[in-house]
Amino acid sequence: MKRIKPISKYLLAIFMIVAGTMHFVNPEFFLKIVPPYLPLHKELVLVSGVCEILLGVLLLIPKLSHLAAWGIIALLIAVFPANIYLFQNQDLMPASPLVHILRLPLQGVFILWACWHTKAVEEKT
Repeated sequence: MKRIKPISKYLLAIFMIVAGTMHFVNPEFFLKIVPPYLPLHKELVLVSGVCEILLGVLLLIPKLSHLAAWGIIALLIAVFPANIYLFQNQDLMPASPLVHILRLPLQGVFILWACWHTKAVEEKT
């Protein structure tokens, strides 16, 4: 378990950094899935990308990783409406209905993954 948790943390950090980078590489995809009732679509896509990158980097800093994990949880909850909107408008991302339905609980899996890393690093004396 001592080896699995650090590996898990690095994988989550890489996932967050890559996902955040994709907001700048392919903003059109993310713009399509922002629900229309939200304002400032482009700004929301860019801010969420910056947050993902920043939280991924902070996850790698031992004294801040637990706070970053809480931030990741908050961010995943904040962007969940985009996943619901995509599920309701599956023509925005051509894929099988199964893929669209699986995306929703997958968000919960990522939240649980981040939750595993919310415990503050204990000081060794």
